[in-house]
Amino acid sequence: MLPILKINLTTNTTEEFAIPADWQRDFLGGASLAARILYPFLTKDLDPLSPESPLLFINGPLSGTNGPTTGRFVICGKGPATGLWAESNIGGFWGPELRKAGYDGLWITGKASGAVYLWIQDGRLEVRSAAGLLGRDVYETQELVRAEVGVKAARVAVIGEAGERGVLYASICCDHGRMAGRTGMGAVMGSKNLKAIAVHGTQKIEVTEEYSAVRSEANRSLKQDNESKVMSELGSAGAANYAEYLGAMPAKYYHQGMFPGVDNISGAKITESILVGKSACQGCVIACGRVVNLGDGKKRKGPEYETVVGFGPSLLIDDLNAVVRLGETCDKYGLDTISTSNTIGLAYHLFELGKITAQDTGGLDLHWGDSAAAEKLIHLIARREGIGDVMSRGSRQFGAAFGAEDEAVQVNGLEVAYHDPRGVSGMALSYATSPRGACHNQSDYFFVDWGHTYEEIGIHYMERHAQAEKAANVARHQNWRTHFNSVLICIFANVPPQTQVDLLNAQLGLNWTVADLMKSGERAWNLKRAINNRMGLNASNDKLPKALLEPHKEGGAEGFVPDIKAMLVAYYEARGWDLSTGKPTKEKLLELGLNEAAQDLWG
Repeated sequence: MLPILKINLTTNTTEEFAIPADWQRDFLGGASLAARILYPFLTKDLDPLSPESPLLFINGPLSGTNGPTTGRFVICGKGPATGLWAESNIGGFWGPELRKAGYDGLWITGKASGAVYLWIQDGRLEVRSAAGLLGRDVYETQELVRAEVGVKAARVAVIGEAGERGVLYASICCDHGRMAGRTGMGAVMGSKNLKAIAVHGTQKIEVTEEYSAVRSEANRSLKQDNESKVMSELGSAGAANYAEYLGAMPAKYYHQGMFPGVDNISGAKITESILVGKSACQGCVIACGRVVNLGDGKKRKGPEYETVVGFGPSLLIDDLNAVVRLGETCDKYGLDTISTSNTIGLAYHLFELGKITAQDTGGLDLHWGDSAAAEKLIHLIARREGIGDVMSRGSRQFGAAFGAEDEAVQVNGLEVAYHDPRGVSGMALSYATSPRGACHNQSDYFFVDWGHTYEEIGIHYMERHAQAEKAANVARHQNWRTHFNSVLICIFANVPPQTQVDLLNAQLGLNWTVADLMKSGERAWNLKRAINNRMGLNASNDKLPKALLEPHKEGGAEGFVPDIKAMLVAYYEARGWDLSTGKPTKEKLLELGLNEAAQDLWG
């Protein structure tokens, strides 16, 4: 991989960081390599919004090579709402453009004295004033920066007003609404007075002849894959109907097992009614991104599954146009749609319970199905005005402020995504043990519970309400997805394990097997766990919120709740973790070559 450019915004100094060869071999790139790089700096006492807090943008080893869905990068640091390991995976074109500019990462610390943006072109860095960009939305900012640097082909990663104001779940955006949404890296970027990073490069990304041949065959196969075809035709929201049928799509803020209006907000409905185009990340043959028209002649980003459910069923809204506009409003402000919709769902829920009233909301009545009230809350959150100020801190702190923290559907400060473990039990472990808080991208195990297995790496099908017996399966799936987040292949890409090994061996000169690939994923998963253990996480943190342990009275998951305690016992055994502390055992860490972590955790 290319060097990482270290930038201190306080001192206006830079230096290049050469990634050690053994780190590249053992962790490959992306979030796994970022964990190794940042391990010494992510301490319990580190304030995530302090100048010292690192913000690391980093590519994978295949970024920009036109391999199957390899146009991704990841942004890592310490989560401001969780106090834990933070990573946010994002597509688009920015990561490959950074590589063409001569770097595979930007390691940013310090805080500028005023609002700035960075302009990086073919290895040359400029720090420019962003005073005129403050308050601009993410799309306006990209266009204004491109115009100012005078390079139409420049790619720009930006924050919106939410990041400027320190909303703890602010996102970072590039291109056509591609969002690094989870874990609040936009707030960390805003805390550094950094509004945007523009990059442009003319360097060629070299690939080997062997890689070129493997890449071409992998892309052809991926394009013909049934899952790719569905994703291209319907987008990720195409899963809504089946998820609702199984009781895996939350409604009424996780308190209702069915949503009769699902057909009105489904991927099929989007395709039939408002879809006018598709968008794709660099080198992607799937093109899952939606371009829609709501009848006003304006083309805009269409919603993905999480946004559809968060602003649709979770709030009991079945107006597709309203859902699109709510998602677009979040995007313009630079807000994570999952955390925003989840926190708004909590507000509606607390209003119904009488724990908050119109006096708390500034006169705003919150009733299920009311999209206008949801839009007003988005504005309040992004601007941190009225009740939006406490809501901007995330659902855990919002609930606690009104004596109702246990009503918040979150794990370790990160709001739960919209795949209910009462419908697909494997997600119980995915949420409870994810290194960044409740997360569906560290292991989208619901796909396995739907029947998508990986027999060659030991991920077998088990009945969707099976429990402790699937713990080892979930652990293997987490290792598998950790590999995706290191190589930075999109989780929507059904690229077989052996093909991924062939791609890596051909381009990087490795001699790996599938077992080596899985071991790399396990190594990084345990390193992230060790980082969190050092920052205070222990076995008591591995749990589910109250709402997910209450059975539904209707729908495809009627009467079922996961036995998370029994599942965790089996999971710890499969992982080689200590049951009393929640730490990987010293023997496990040493087995994985994580000697420094073994010393730090166990002496």
